[in-house]
Amino acid sequence: MDKKKLDQIFGKEGSLSNGVYKISFPRSEQIKENGMVIPPSMGTSTAINFQPTGGQNAAITGDFVLTAEEVNSVIRVLRKHDIEVEAVHNHMLFEEPHLLFVHFWANDDAEKLAKGLRKAVEKTNSKLPDKD
Repeated sequence: MDKKKLDQIFGKEGSLSNGVYKISFPRSEQIKENGMVIPPSMGTSTAINFQPTGGQNAAITGDFVLTAEEVNSVIRVLRKHDIEVEAVHNHMLFEEPHLLFVHFWANDDAEKLAKGLRKAVEKTNSKLPDKD
């Protein structure tokens, strides 16, 4: 697994922690719960993790933070790239906009998976280097 190639695919720098590549994409809009702003670091960012599994392969897991309108298009992209959807659920009750969390999993070529994940992130209102 090549960190520099993953950074290039995602268009920004991820981090390595104990061999796990981590990258996140905060939502572009402000998220509030009961009128209080919830910062991206408090669980309102899409989080993606890569654990090397040998050669160029990696197991990936994480969750997309989505509005209801984004769920189907993100799931379609994930499935198209052989990334399994593990769960779809909410974490909060009164946040605005209402968010759903789509958890995913796969184990395959890291660059192939990164390209699929990047395409899925592009279907969201997340902050991307190319969009902002």
